[in-house]
Amino acid sequence: MTQPSDLAFYTADTPNGQKVSIFLKEAGLAYEQFDLDLGRGDQHRPDFLKINPNGKIPAIVDRKAGLAVFESGAILSYLSSKTGCLLPTTQAENIAVQQWLHFQIGGIGPMLGQLWWFLHASKTDNTEAIQRYRTQSLRLYQVTDTRLSGSAFIASNNYSIADIAAFSWLRTWEELHLDITPYPHVRRWLEEIAARPAVQAGLLATKVSSRPVTELPNSTGG
Repeated sequence: MTQPSDLAFYTADTPNGQKVSIFLKEAGLAYEQFDLDLGRGDQHRPDFLKINPNGKIPAIVDRKAGLAVFESGAILSYLSSKTGCLLPTTQAENIAVQQWLHFQIGGIGPMLGQLWWFLHASKTDNTEAIQRYRTQSLRLYQVTDTRLSGSAFIASNNYSIADIAAFSWLRTWEELHLDITPYPHVRRWLEEIAARPAVQAGLLATKVSSRPVTELPNSTGG
């Protein structure tokens, strides 16, 4: 009988799910993927809530360590530290990576996520909300563009988990009906990251259901 991987990954085809999928490919890690149907409410099932009480994807279970980790930024930091993949080599660079990772978590994700909801999910026409979140989203593109005007990547001149986190969201500009023509450094950066084989593989993996969810293992696995 085939033994399960030491790492279980719970995901869906969303920017937050994509960012962890990309890291797993960058690190070349073996893992077992569970694709949750968010429309069906898999994320609210009692067995998944034992892994993430907040009922959100992504989440991972490190079966060997007996540890469940949720929140995409925490997962990226955990996996980078555990594997050494994309791990900063200096304290200053580590702080920069964490700063820009939190910039994505606290700014880019919430603003672009709300814009997507009001554009594509809301049942009412809320022009004021759309304008607010469009303005805030473009402001964040500008902040990122200014940063990238003096740096090859977001946190430093080295590719990092901060780039993966921001990329999965900022690549959605067309879906969000945003014009990013004024942000040439963001456009350069998006093209460079999108060309990475691991990024392409990570995005594809969230679109392909590797194992339909019928039963979720417990939080420590086995």
